[in-house]
Amino acid sequence: MTELHVVVNGEPRLVPGPATIADLLRQLNLDPRTVVVELNREIVRRPRLEETALSEGDSIELVHFVGGG
Repeated sequence: MTELHVVVNGEPRLVPGPATIADLLRQLNLDPRTVVVELNREIVRRPRLEETALSEGDSIELVHFVGGG
């Protein structure tokens, strides 16, 4: 197992690799139904989270949806 150096919402982070975006969301305890993921400035659609691999130096932005009323 290797570690990947990535940036998540502007913060450097080490992620055990190989890893997918879905793996990262699980590591961060985030529900993929409540998050929009941008990988290197491109939106990753929910059906592709399990198949989209992370690479060294990737930049990930996570936007959370918050419900309320």
